[in-house]
Amino acid sequence: MNEQDPLSYRLITGPDDAEFCERVSALLDDGYELYGSPALTYNGERVIVAQALVLPGTAGA
Repeated sequence: MNEQDPLSYRLITGPDDAEFCERVSALLDDGYELYGSPALTYNGERVIVAQALVLPGTAGA
């Protein structure tokens, strides 16, 4: 795998805000699909979310 090959699996994490949604939306636009449900936690200050995405048709996806 070289640096230009897309990853077959991505786990996006961050605060539950518009920027996080934009990052996930951009990956969906690039052909990724959601994998499972999002995970949420609270760090004492804000909600942190994680979402797994997979790229169909790649090895391991």
